[in-house]
Amino acid sequence: MFFQSFFDDRLAQYAYLVGCQRTGDAIVIDPPRHAEAIIARAKKEGLNITAAAETHIHADFTSGARQLAEDLGAKLYLPGEGGEDWSYQYTDGLDVVLLNDGEKFSIGNIDFKVMHTPGHTPESVSYVLTDRGGGATEPMGIFTGDFVFVGDIGRPDLLEKAAGIADTAEKGAIQMFDSVQKFKQLPDHMIVWPGHGAGSACGKSLGAVPLTTVGYEKQFNWAMKENDRDQFVKQLLDGQPEAPKYFAMMKKVNKEGPALLKREDIRVIEDAQEFNQLREQDGTLVLDTRPAKDAETALVKGSINIPFNKSFTNWAGWLIGYDQDLLVIAEEGKEREIREALESVHFDRIIAFVRPETAVPAAETDSYETLTVEEFVEAKKDENTYVLDVRNDSEWEGGHMSEATHHFLGHLWNEELPQGKELLVHCQSGARSAIASSILKARGFDKVSHMAGGFGAYEGKGYDTVK
Repeated sequence: MFFQSFFDDRLAQYAYLVGCQRTGDAIVIDPPRHAEAIIARAKKEGLNITAAAETHIHADFTSGARQLAEDLGAKLYLPGEGGEDWSYQYTDGLDVVLLNDGEKFSIGNIDFKVMHTPGHTPESVSYVLTDRGGGATEPMGIFTGDFVFVGDIGRPDLLEKAAGIADTAEKGAIQMFDSVQKFKQLPDHMIVWPGHGAGSACGKSLGAVPLTTVGYEKQFNWAMKENDRDQFVKQLLDGQPEAPKYFAMMKKVNKEGPALLKREDIRVIEDAQEFNQLREQDGTLVLDTRPAKDAETALVKGSINIPFNKSFTNWAGWLIGYDQDLLVIAEEGKEREIREALESVHFDRIIAFVRPETAVPAAETDSYETLTVEEFVEAKKDENTYVLDVRNDSEWEGGHMSEATHHFLGHLWNEELPQGKELLVHCQSGARSAIASSILKARGFDKVSHMAGGFGAYEGKGYDTVK
């Protein structure tokens, strides 16, 4: 058996390539939209990707299952559980098998048994793998999707918080309790291959280790040790992070069928006049992907700055609308990677890329100021200032400045803010407050400053905080 995991560190998402070396057949578990690296690795190993399987209808990234079916003729193995409301709607004309609890399928001499594990979503399944071709008669491991992670389990509240489906969080938590009891009956030796690692919003405290075992999770995962259902439900629902805004769209897209990738050549604008004409069109957002230190003194008027780093995809999902056309400022050589990152969460409306040396001189620019901790402390004494803490709920509740008002970054486009005051912005480290400052400038606020080092530096210097 051939096995390799693939990790997207911007989405904290795992996909898996599993191949039978005797027959040359291979399957991809929870494929990403851009699966070129997986396809290339299969080819290098002499494997032919004949199938793809999904553990559930994903909410946090665009599935590549439909793309593999169209490009490679791959057979799709999809959950058939959860009822009509949780059925895939793009299966006509494709080779699709809908799977229910206890059913089996094989890829070459590798067997997969379906285990219905609802809780994160009603249709969620896990796949138990047995390498029959290697002589095994007992399972080697289980692909758990967003059910069991390293040190944690999937959250059951996304359907309610992100997709707006009422009264599903507690029901999902109860289902998750029952699924965990099923999981605990598995042999301790089995490897657990999760759908996500640290950094995903699909759980509270996911571990960064890429795999675990059933036995290890039984001993150290809090969810395996809590045997009282009511306490389990309470603890699971308590303190879950904010559900990213784009999750609702991803759920819809992956259920109805993601658009097929066009794979057009990347358009790069080199003419200043053309750039200005495009950015002034209704519905166009200029997205600046430069590091904050480069953008803060020369923001194209009306643009927002989301630096292209590990957090880029998450904040793009929070802050960009699916009805907006994107004109992307990017440094040379980064265009393809940025496009793939945006397309991974179905932002397909990219008009063109433009390099900073073309965009910035061509347009009216704006700026915000970066203050040291000491300068920020002095500035907030002025009664004509307004202090915004753009961290998440749990960070705010853990301690904050007495003068601050909580305005989570993901909601900042629509937050009601005072006019005529200097806005002083901070987060935990300074990265999110820089993004927030660009949003505030795009909204038309005149005087905006943010604090270098954030609340961590402020607290480290011994300044007072409250809870």
